[in-house]
Amino acid sequence: MKKLVLAAAFIVTGSFAMAQQANPQDKKINREEMHKKMELKQQERINEMQKELNLNEAQVAKIKNLQEKRKADMKAEFEKNKGERKAKMEKMKAKRQQMDNEMKTILSPEQYDKWQVSRKAKMEERKAMMKERGMKHDRKMMAKPQSGASI
Repeated sequence: MKKLVLAAAFIVTGSFAMAQQANPQDKKINREEMHKKMELKQQERINEMQKELNLNEAQVAKIKNLQEKRKADMKAEFEKNKGERKAKMEKMKAKRQQMDNEMKTILSPEQYDKWQVSRKAKMEERKAMMKERGMKHDRKMMAKPQSGASI
């Protein structure tokens, strides 16, 4: 009976995992949409600054150039740190695998399987919470108009 319940839990977990996988095309579309939203938001902030501070066209052009330079610098910094992030992720992955191997020696096969199912369920729960938090953040950003001269 326990094996049947455990097998059912694996099947349910597996089906949820398969349903949650996003294909690369969806990610690309989401990235493009986010990029467009960011550009629109940037333009809105510039327009707002132009009205509030009574900027002339030359000042607006200089601010846009400054923002583009800052964006390029941030992208360069991101690319520079990419290798370091990968190394950290690999190190964390190795530690996780080591813990997993040690848990295998400590737990019985049934306990280990139960622990794996529980761990995956908790991970899915955290992902859902993070996704929900992200959606709430998006709603706040859209609902609340930004004021001031933030760039």
